[in-house]
Amino acid sequence: MTEPTPPSQTVSRDELRQLVRTQLEMLLEKGNLQGAKALLIPVQPVDIAEAIELLPESMQAIAFRLLSKDEAITVYEYLDSTVQQSLLQEFKRQEVLDIVDQMSPDDRARLFDELPAKVVRQLVAQMSPKERQATALLLGYEEDTAGRIMTPEYISLKETLTVAQALERIRTLSNASELIYYLYVTDTSRHLKGIVSLRDLVISSPDQVLGGIMTSDVVSITTEMDQEEVARLIQRYDLVALPVVDKEQRLVGVVTVDDVLDILEQEATEDIYALGGLQSDGTNYFQTNLFTVARKRVFWLLVLLVTNTFTSSIIQTQGSNLAWTGQAIAITAFIPLLTGTGGNIGAQSSTVVIRGLNTNELKDLGPLQVIGREALAGFLLGAMLGGMATLWGYYILKETLVVAIAVGSSLVVISLLASVSGSGLPFLFRSLGLDPALMSAPFITTAVDVVGVLIYFHIARLIFFHL
Repeated sequence: MTEPTPPSQTVSRDELRQLVRTQLEMLLEKGNLQGAKALLIPVQPVDIAEAIELLPESMQAIAFRLLSKDEAITVYEYLDSTVQQSLLQEFKRQEVLDIVDQMSPDDRARLFDELPAKVVRQLVAQMSPKERQATALLLGYEEDTAGRIMTPEYISLKETLTVAQALERIRTLSNASELIYYLYVTDTSRHLKGIVSLRDLVISSPDQVLGGIMTSDVVSITTEMDQEEVARLIQRYDLVALPVVDKEQRLVGVVTVDDVLDILEQEATEDIYALGGLQSDGTNYFQTNLFTVARKRVFWLLVLLVTNTFTSSIIQTQGSNLAWTGQAIAITAFIPLLTGTGGNIGAQSSTVVIRGLNTNELKDLGPLQVIGREALAGFLLGAMLGGMATLWGYYILKETLVVAIAVGSSLVVISLLASVSGSGLPFLFRSLGLDPALMSAPFITTAVDVVGVLIYFHIARLIFFHL
């Protein structure tokens, strides 16, 4: 039998992951389960999860069952939601309950969001009372809020405890908490009073009371706060975790930085997909059924298809007004250049504005200031590109001066239009409660195509009649 090659410390992490995946698949194909199990022993759980995700679906459950119970629970939390659901269907009922019951409450809540409601009800009904209560607590909050992503597994200490008593309590509860670097100090009614670090406890006198060494100025969040705002606060204050309080300022949970990193990646992915006119629900795009992919992508393409029929109508109408002379036919040859350039400029403007809205870079600037700045940038870009297009059309393509001037002048106006549209539409859609990233891209394309072509033909007709 082929023996697994032990992962070397000299290879990069990417090479290690690829090596594990390749050898794991090879060993499973040959039925060498002992070799596969030995291969996974020194590998980090997150790397095991990635290796399992890349295996053929028929091998994923086999590889997962090679793990010990404790390791399986950790690895399961790192798996993509589609793989998690697939594995649940392969496991026996008791295996499913063992994994789900011992997952972190916040990770379990995210899994339940992806599962059918009937399956969730069956799983919740058979969980231990403690875990059922923790899960019900999180699922009771709105999606994408701090309450939904927090973990109720934390250590709280009464402000009347001494340092020695606090350390003893930490030793007792450490296995039941996701985080022990920060300890939260509360009163008898669970109101958050302060925070003390593990370092503070270690260097303080054993007889010192927590109320005397805690930091009272605590950055906390409410259960209703949007998860993106939570991520920004953790990033702003360089924190490992944030305490979550309810309306009465009672401590109910903690949001940790690892959850925030997942949120930032998910939100960035959704925004990038939206800029391309794609609707995203946070699932892995390349592991989604092709029919689902097509359904998500077709909507805005249909919108653009319908709206761009106006472009064809404008070309027909304005072409008739120009009597389709030789110069008029030459004019139409530049339409793709103008609309393509305008679309790119509009996309640039919308990208910087949408990113600025998401990162609060525009908090000190009003919409008019941003639009005015982008309009000026669009004019400068149009002047540079228009000048080059005029020279290109006249000297290189040997078009008449009239056609070259019409193209260059139109490019200035279209660039200005595209910059104003690209910077203004995100503000408009946000004020209407719509997603700026999802809505802006198709509308910018439509505005530049339809209005740009109309402007182009009007400028060309004016120049034809006056030169």
